Amino acid sequence: MRLRPPRNRVAGRAIGWWSAQSAVFALPLPLAFAILWAGIPPTRELFMWFTLISLVPGLLYMAVMPSWRYRVHRWEVTDEAVYAASGWLWQQWRVVPLSRVQTVDTLRGPLQQLFGLSGVSVTTASSSAVRIKGLDQKVGDELVAYLTRSTQAVPGDAT
Repeated sequence: MRLRPPRNRVAGRAIGWWSAQSAVFALPLPLAFAILWAGIPPTRELFMWFTLISLVPGLLYMAVMPSWRYRVHRWEVTDEAVYAASGWLWQQWRVVPLSRVQTVDTLRGPLQQLFGLSGVSVTTASSSAVRIKGLDQKVGDELVAYLTRSTQAVPGDAT
């Protein structure tokens, strides 16, 4: 098995999915401060500053993180292994030999379903799962089917 970076990018719609996730994370606090700013006249100046101080980093996060993650996230499956690269600030690259794979699962949260995306989780006995997130649903289903067939055909100690 030759170690190298994975070749396939996740679906382009993953940028929208990550943008929606970042908005869910970054906007509630500034929104709460903005409501207080509008609703309590004696404290308007204070809540204006709280709104701006919490909004600016959130907007930067929403602007940078999705495209950065898209550049980093990659995956590939060969006859010998599953390769996955993920993260944005803390990047991770994992290789799982097919002979070590015990389970293959499909992951689809509500936002992923909304964007027509899915994820695949490949689990071994000795480590945490390798997750490939942001795949097109059809690609994810095909990948799960392929890995299920391949891991059954590969001799090794995981069976």
